[in-house]
Amino acid sequence: MLNLFRSLKRAKSRETIERLYGAIVAQSRRAEFYTDFGVPDTLEGRFEMVVLHTVLVCHRLKGGDDTARAMSQEIFDAFAADMDSTMRELGVGDLTVPKKMKKIGAAFYGRAAAYDTALAAPGNALLAQALARNILGTDEASPRAEPFAAYVRAAVERLEATPFETFARGELLLPPPEHGPAPEAGQ
Repeated sequence: MLNLFRSLKRAKSRETIERLYGAIVAQSRRAEFYTDFGVPDTLEGRFEMVVLHTVLVCHRLKGGDDTARAMSQEIFDAFAADMDSTMRELGVGDLTVPKKMKKIGAAFYGRAAAYDTALAAPGNALLAQALARNILGTDEASPRAEPFAAYVRAAVERLEATPFETFARGELLLPPPEHGPAPEAGQ
């Protein structure tokens, strides 16, 4: 009986993670990112958006208790499994997949460090720079980076305000990707 209970608990946990990761991917695919914010509608652009939203959700959860941190790891694991599966669907050979996964992992953790640092800084200037460099593909100031940074800040605030129980039900509450307010002087 105990094994049945554990099996049901694992299945529910897997279903929750699948729902959360599915919501991350759905948010990442919203057309507004590609039309309004200038995210390239390419495989790389879509990858960057999934990384961004996965990082934001993991950022929220890693600050919680052991259960929240475990959920963060499970979401990252779902991301990694999705990337592995996508590469195989694209025809990447079995011998090449591990090398590419190593690069994807390094890219993920590099982006996570950049976004965590930018989110800890006041204002949106550093965040806009990180988004311009990593997602918009430019080192120069982009007029779309500031509103994009405002969206990311709004997403972080919404995730921070979300009780863990909501995540545990497999629900992810993210704001719509709308242009943020005009940046204030000095930001």
